[in-house]
Amino acid sequence: MRLSRRGLIQGAAALGSLWAAGCASTSSGGASAQSAPVAKRKILILGGTGFLGPALVEAALPRGHTLTLFNRGKTHPGLFPNVEQLHGDRDGDLKALEGRKWDAVIDTSGYVPRIVKASAELLAPNVEQYVFVSSISVYKDGSQYGVDENSPVATVEDEKTEDVSQYYGALKALSEKAVQAAMPGRATVVRPGLIVGQGDSTDRFSYWPVRVARGGEVLAPGDGEDPIQFIDVRDLAAFIIGLVERRTVGTFNALGPAQTLTMRELLEACKAASGGDATFTWVEWSWLVEQQKVMPWTNMPVWLPRQGEDKGMCKISNARALAQGLTFRPTVDTARDTLAWFKTLPPERQQKLHAGVTPEREREVLAAWHARQGGPKAANP
Repeated sequence: MRLSRRGLIQGAAALGSLWAAGCASTSSGGASAQSAPVAKRKILILGGTGFLGPALVEAALPRGHTLTLFNRGKTHPGLFPNVEQLHGDRDGDLKALEGRKWDAVIDTSGYVPRIVKASAELLAPNVEQYVFVSSISVYKDGSQYGVDENSPVATVEDEKTEDVSQYYGALKALSEKAVQAAMPGRATVVRPGLIVGQGDSTDRFSYWPVRVARGGEVLAPGDGEDPIQFIDVRDLAAFIIGLVERRTVGTFNALGPAQTLTMRELLEACKAASGGDATFTWVEWSWLVEQQKVMPWTNMPVWLPRQGEDKGMCKISNARALAQGLTFRPTVDTARDTLAWFKTLPPERQQKLHAGVTPEREREVLAAWHARQGGPKAANP
């Protein structure tokens, strides 16, 4: 059965939290750059109060950087009262940015090329570096392992379209080009994979630590050996701030971990993080999809089967970013901290996960699987 990467990757990105090309160049190497004194920068963040934005602020302030946030003032308006905040709208109201100078801008909220072009061209005369947060969804072909920054990107016939839900990856790729055209030799493009952790309203990762903490028999997809990739929002933020400190330009896939992580290892990390009694029943991927309509990535977040046409999207090369200092905290720490954050949400929010399967649907699928196997069996630990 063929799985649509556009539906699984681009659709999930666009409908969730809406999550940049060329050879890397830098004034210093990754290892030596990490030990160099921190250069204090004046940084403008386009966004700054949603998910990645707060993590960037929390990574930059302790390192002595001066920050300005530009947004509409609608998301978490009371956040960071001691940080300068400028209000406007990226789509037509950039007046607050006119005539101001910063060392770098970090664009966390660009999805439409026309809008990204407007901010990049306005800021180009007064900014040394433009960091554009793009996505691995830009890649045209996710069927092979080892996709890297030089791999072909998605295109769209009508480049004036602004239908982000349908052309998310292609529009991100065009937005990258807009930044690079406005600031040649001064653009940094960061292509994250699934961004996870505290503050993620999509639950595309949170589902697993929350579900495992609930205990009992857990529906687990595949055989546990499928590779997965994601990045803790705090690790992504630290990497981006490091690129700004060193004025590193180029394009970087930002996802991990450094070595292959399997779905089984993720669920075991979630179990260790919660200290619960969950057991995992691994269910054949094709049966899940074809017989039960339990789909990778949406119903079973994070996971893509290694037999599917999108298998490469969970084993993308991060070698270039690793060489520039990208590091990853242990998966168990991400799971533990995500679970702790989730428990601070209002009770009604905790009762309604935005991803995964409902408890009722999970029980139905497990019952059908056991019946297919000839009756109930002990769950695999």
